[in-house]
Amino acid sequence: MTASGRRILIVEDDEAIATGLSLNLRLSGDHPSAARDGDEALAQVSGHDFDLVLLDLNLPRRNGLEVLQALRASDNLVPVIVVSARDGEFDKVAALRLGADDYVTKPFALAELLARIDAVLRRVQPPAAPSSVAAPTGDTLRFADVVIHPGQRKVTRRGEPVKLTHLEFELLVFFVRNPSEVFARTRVFHVVWGQAAGSARTIDNFVSQLRTHFEVDPEHPRHFITVRGSGYRFDP
Repeated sequence: MTASGRRILIVEDDEAIATGLSLNLRLSGDHPSAARDGDEALAQVSGHDFDLVLLDLNLPRRNGLEVLQALRASDNLVPVIVVSARDGEFDKVAALRLGADDYVTKPFALAELLARIDAVLRRVQPPAAPSSVAAPTGDTLRFADVVIHPGQRKVTRRGEPVKLTHLEFELLVFFVRNPSEVFARTRVFHVVWGQAAGSARTIDNFVSQLRTHFEVDPEHPRHFITVRGSGYRFDP
């Protein structure tokens, strides 16, 4: 997907960084807006239809993790890329578990950030051709007490709806449509994330989230199995 007037909210309290990002996004054909603190970010997202949010973590009034948590709690699934100077594993894991679509550490190369934006927005667009991941077909997928409706992007467990982020849903459908096959993390990145490679920890975190949603005992999974040295396997 190429830039074509995409509305992007930059949530950043450093004026120099926000101004630089805005300028470069405009040069790429996007329509950026800016928020300087967490409360302003939530107000803008609730009042406008943004295609993507670039979210810093160190914000006044309400930090980035609190903003992300509030967005997902309100069922707002706008794609979010966290852009933060925090490079610790805890912050990355927390952001991904709260529903961030990607995490970029400052200082960053502008070309890389723009590529990450394109990649995230490609993932959330309906596929132009049939996809093996989550094409909007009318079939129903089932395992244990879980029912998945890919066309409606709905999931229920024991008849109750399960709220999933965009990437959690994509990963779930990918696994369920490919039972009993072992997939290396690089393969999962290629098919689900649309990237050639990425952090193995990212896949691990998302699988952990699926276990939390769907396993009776997440510490001893029955369906989302780790194959040591190889990757992951889904057992119906």
